[in-house]
Amino acid sequence: MGWGDLDNGHLLDAMTDQFDVLVTVDRGIPKQQNLSGRSIAVLVLRARSNRLPDLLPLVPEMLKALSSLEPGSIVLVG
Repeated sequence: MGWGDLDNGHLLDAMTDQFDVLVTVDRGIPKQQNLSGRSIAVLVLRARSNRLPDLLPLVPEMLKALSSLEPGSIVLVG
């Protein structure tokens, strides 16, 4: 989508009204971003690394969290 150069705040702005959730491994987002009033939620995957073998065990918990996310919320998985 050409958003590779956007920082977190601008990325969340661009995602508004196009996506419901940002799934990321960036653990800094909860401290850096205020999502109150936003129509998007953030799901932060906490794993040893962002490599697939470390992320796959989080999938069941991630799917459960996705089913109950509210706009403007940040949920940590793992």
